[in-house]
This record gives sequence, C-alpha cells and structure tokens, in this order.
Amino acid sequence: ALHPLGDAFVSAFSSVLRTKTFYKQSVLGMSKSETSASFTHEEDDGCLDRRKALIKSMGGVAAISAASLSIISSNPGLALAEETKVQKILVAGATGQTGRRVLERLAAKSGITVVAGVRNVEKATASLSESSTVVRGAMIQKVGSVDTSAVTFAHLDVVKDSVDAIAQTLAGVDSLVIATGFIPGNPLKMNDEAHKVDNLGTVTLIDAAKKAGVKKVVMVSSILTNGREWGQAKSPGFVITNAFGNVLDEKIIAENYLRKSGLDYTIVRPGGLKAKPPTGALKISGEDTLNSGEISRDLVADVCVASLTDSKVSNKVLEIIEETEGGPKVFNGLNM
Repeated sequence: ALHPLGDAFVSAFSSVLRTKTFYKQSVLGMSKSETSASFTHEEDDGCLDRRKALIKSMGGVAAISAASLSIISSNPGLALAEETKVQKILVAGATGQTGRRVLERLAAKSGITVVAGVRNVEKATASLSESSTVVRGAMIQKVGSVDTSAVTFAHLDVVKDSVDAIAQTLAGVDSLVIATGFIPGNPLKMNDEAHKVDNLGTVTLIDAAKKAGVKKVVMVSSILTNGREWGQAKSPGFVITNAFGNVLDEKIIAENYLRKSGLDYTIVRPGGLKAKPPTGALKISGEDTLNSGEISRDLVADVCVASLTDSKVSNKVLEIIEETEGGPKVFNGLNM
C-alpha cells in the first residue's frame, strides 16, 4: 500500500456497467496553474462479480491518460493519440493495493509482457490469486483476486537487493511502474521504514532502472509531498500524513531523484486513497496545487496505466483526486 490509509476495488469503464465517459479538457501546460480532466460513470450492482469479465472486455486499460490525458469516450479499444509502444512492463509493489490494480489492467492487455516485482514470489502468487481481508500494519483491507495467468513473477526487494541485482530483474523491461511504499505499523519503527522504502529503496530502484535501460518510469507518490515548499507544512493534510514516518518528506527526495535521473518519468500524486469505487469525476491538477481530497485506487491505477503510453505526460507531475460536491473535505481517509 502506498498511502498510510485506504484501499479499493477495480473500477468499471465499459458498456457492461453502462459507462458514460465525457471528455472535458486537454491541457499540455501542467506547471503551477491548475488544470483538470474529468469523467463520470455509472455502475450496476454486482460489479464485483463481473470484475474479471469486464477487465478482459475492455483490454485492461480504462480510457484515461493523464495531463492532457487523451480521454477516449465510448470506445475503450481506441488507440491513444501519440502513444508510445511498450513490450515489457514491470510493476514494483505488485501485491500492494494500487500495484495489484495496475497489474490487473496490464495483464488483460494483449501484446505485452507483464512482470510482477515482489519480495516473495510464492507468497505473492498465492495472495494475488485469492480474495481476502487482510491486516497490513495499521490497515484492514479487502482485496479481490487478480488473474495472473498472463503475469511473470520476479523477486524484487527495494530494501535488501542491490542496484545490480534489481537491474538484472529489470533486464529487457521497457517501462516500470513504482507502486512501492512502506506499511505503517509499529510507531517506533515507522520513520526508519519510510526512509528505507520510500526514500532509499526507491532511489535504488531508479538507479537500477537507469542501469537496465528502462525507458519509462511511472511513480505513484502523493499530493503534498512538496508541501513544505509551497506553504503547506501546517496544513491538516500534510501534518496528518507526514505523521506516518515523515513519509511525505521521504517521498519528495525520491521524486526529485527521479526527475534528475534523465529517465522519462510521470509522477502521479493521488490524494487520500479509498476502498470504494469512484463516485465523482476525476480531477487532474498541476504540480503543487492540491492539498486535500480523496480518490479511489481504481482511478489511480487507470492513470498510471495510461501514463505508460501517452507521450503528452512525459516528464510531468500529475495531482489527482475525485471531484466532490462542495469541495474536498478529506485526506488519506481521515475526516477533517
């Protein structure tokens, strides 16, 4: 799990669930000025039961692409404009609540090789294939099964593995999705764990990606990672989230390292991650503009997958939440 709190199940974007998608805006400039792209959708009851069939029917990728996101309305099979072709993608943190959703969408696509980067291959294979309710640190999470028949598993531990070892795992990989993150647990160990995973471990992964010749990196981070630099250090969202191991301070170091690495990157900064399906329109905003809001992990996964192939999000930072009537009132699952 990437954020301290929250989880979700897979979202639907096809006629099976009577999806309605509306393109609102496409903007290339993503600096400090806020931009947004939105879509709305409706879901039938029982969508969990049709989950795998739905993912298969839509080719595994919701029609979203971020920052100028080439949002495709009613034809999920339509090719993205100016898309970059990829052949082999590795998802680091594939058993996490965002990573497994990214993995699920990619595994349903044809013509690509999908690799799940996990610490323990045997345990990961079992956990992804079963639906369960699990306790992860301070969180209780409901997780659905993932069809991994088209997925290759590979050992990857960002804390214990060396740059050379991870580079070997990444050999032949075109694109990397970084969905790793420490799991809050023992308060006395959170600072150390966040530092090892969200800072040092991610830096190691970036170095390995560069050494292995990876061409594209999509990193899942968080809104307010750079909060200290734009006057948000005392905002409720920053204070509450950073209380978990100073995780925002650790993440911004890794973000900046990726930006200086020379790799083609897209950094996706979601608001508070939630378990429920999306209930509002997706809002995509510029860098350092959002200080509150929630979003379903489903939408985060959709944006990550689309960012792998849309050249318009090259070297961009995307902040994303769901639109809510009356404005956002929550961050990281905590009512304010």
